[in-house]
Amino acid sequence: MEWRNIYRGFLMGISDLIPGVSGGTIAFLLGIYDRLLISINGVFSKHWRKHIGFLVPLAIGMGTTIVLFSRVIKFLLANYFAPTQFFFIGLIIGVLPFMAKQAKIKTTFNLWHYLVLVIVGVLLAMTAFIKPADSTLITSLTPTTTLILFLSGWAASTAMLLPGISGSFVLLLLGVYSTAIGAISDFNIPIIIVIGLGVTLGFLISSKVIHYLLNHHATMTFSIIIGLIIGSVFVIYPGVPESGTPFVMSAVSLIMGLLVSNLFSPPEADPEI
Repeated sequence: MEWRNIYRGFLMGISDLIPGVSGGTIAFLLGIYDRLLISINGVFSKHWRKHIGFLVPLAIGMGTTIVLFSRVIKFLLANYFAPTQFFFIGLIIGVLPFMAKQAKIKTTFNLWHYLVLVIVGVLLAMTAFIKPADSTLITSLTPTTTLILFLSGWAASTAMLLPGISGSFVLLLLGVYSTAIGAISDFNIPIIIVIGLGVTLGFLISSKVIHYLLNHHATMTFSIIIGLIIGSVFVIYPGVPESGTPFVMSAVSLIMGLLVSNLFSPPEADPEI
C-alpha cells in the first residue's frame, strides 16, 4: 500500500468539495494524474494488487476528507467565500507551468493547438453564466431519484478526472449538489451509496477514454486539458473583493495557493502514460 497517497487523497477530497475546483487539477499538481488513470484502468488486470495498493490509500484520504470537511467547506464558502475561492485560484494558476512542461508546449504545440486551447477555455468560462438547475433536496429514494442521482454521480466522476472541470460544479448544474453535500453531512447512507455507485462506474469508463486519448492524441488532449484549467479560473473567480480586510485576505489566500502549488508541483515532468 502506498500510504503516502492518503495526504494526496486528502487534498483531492477538499478540492472535490468546491464547485469549480477539479480533483484532476490537484492530481496533476501532485504529479500523480498518469498513475491515477493507469491504476483505475488496471483494477481488473493481472496486476490489480499493485493498482489497488495505489488507489485504496487515495480513496481513504478522499473519503475521510469529504466526510470530515464537508461542513467546514460549507462554513468557509458561507463566511469567507472570496478568500476560499482565491486560494483555489492560486492553486490552479500555479499548476499551469508544470502542465506546460508536461505537454512540452514549446516544441509540440502549433497554431491549431493554441486555438483549441483558447476555444475550450472560453467555453468553460462561459459556464460561469449558466444558471444552475433548480435544487430540490432529495432525502429519500424513489426509482426516479435513484436514476437521477446515479447518473449525476457518473457525470460528476467524469468531471473529476478532467483537470479544470469540477465534479461539484457538474452536480451544481444538475441541481443535486445540495443533495450530495447534505447526504454526506447527515450520513444519509442510501443516497451516498447510489451516488457512489455512479461515481465508481464513471471512473472506470471515463479513465479508459482519457487514458486512450493521452496515449494516441497526447498533444491535442493536453491543449484541451490546459484550456479547461485556464477556463476554470473564470468559473470560480468571485469578483474583485471589497477593499480593506476582505481584499487583504483574498490577496493572502491567492499567494498561499500559489505557494502551495509550487510546493507540491513535481520538479520534473516525466509522463508515465
